[in-house]
Amino acid sequence: MSKEIQVVPYDPNWSHIYEKEAKLIGQALGGNCLAIHHIGSTAVPGLAAKPKIDIIAVVQDPLLARDQLGKIGIQYRGEYNIPLHYGFSKRGDIDLNLHVYEEFHPEIELNLCFRDYLRNHPNKLDDYAKLKEELIQDESSFTKENSPFTNYTLRKGDFIREVLREAGFNRIRMLKCNDNTEWAAAKHFRDIYFFGPHGIEDPYTWTFNHEKHAHLVLYQGTEIVAYAHIQFWPDKRAAIRIIATDENRRNQSFGSRFLTLIEKWLKSSGVKSIHAESRQTSLWFYLKNGYTEVPFDDPENHESDPNDVPVGKVL
Repeated sequence: MSKEIQVVPYDPNWSHIYEKEAKLIGQALGGNCLAIHHIGSTAVPGLAAKPKIDIIAVVQDPLLARDQLGKIGIQYRGEYNIPLHYGFSKRGDIDLNLHVYEEFHPEIELNLCFRDYLRNHPNKLDDYAKLKEELIQDESSFTKENSPFTNYTLRKGDFIREVLREAGFNRIRMLKCNDNTEWAAAKHFRDIYFFGPHGIEDPYTWTFNHEKHAHLVLYQGTEIVAYAHIQFWPDKRAAIRIIATDENRRNQSFGSRFLTLIEKWLKSSGVKSIHAESRQTSLWFYLKNGYTEVPFDDPENHESDPNDVPVGKVL
């Protein structure tokens, strides 16, 4: 069980703490810094919140930012569930979470959109405060279940999507499956497009909680339009085990845009080549995205369908 989550009434001093910390962050980042924003519940006047200041820093070079921020005691914590997100924190007299992104990453706009909508819609702010109170009263909110986040955080996901939908947020974004809605979508895509048509039950659900496997969803706004299953191999290689777009969203470039995001993320993670076994009917998709026919070379020697075409791409 996680330690107890503390939610306290809004404190007007939070904005002053943000300003002080943002100044220190900006100084540390120097010319690498493009913008700094106060986000999250502490950025919404009148909203109860965990007393941790959430900040976004938009930078030119996130890897350089890791070294710059480490010098002022802000520690790198990892990517979490958002590819190409650089998460940092500082704990002590002041607790802050810092989210570093390259310019134009959709999570920047998403966070500002959510913050501003709550600032301008008191009824929605009240709904969010009530949801937090309900979650705090439920002891299971303090637990973690196959996620880096507590149920308290995960169970706010549907409300956040509802706010973003009302606010008109419509960006394309890629996430690792994290909450129940995203895992349900992953299971749906796998059952409908891969295992169901063959009349078999998915034999690979064990990969949902395995460090060598990543399960990704592609959003347009608040709607999940595609899913992918990636396996990490030795020697800086990765395999696309599944990639599928909702049949109602096909021929709208979602597949290619998803593949581009996956490749950028894998490259940033040190992967040098990506591989797939393509059905004959999907070969055109890979070829138009720069893949060529190369041996699959599965290190686990799983039996391949003789009708599939092995393809790959150097990243």
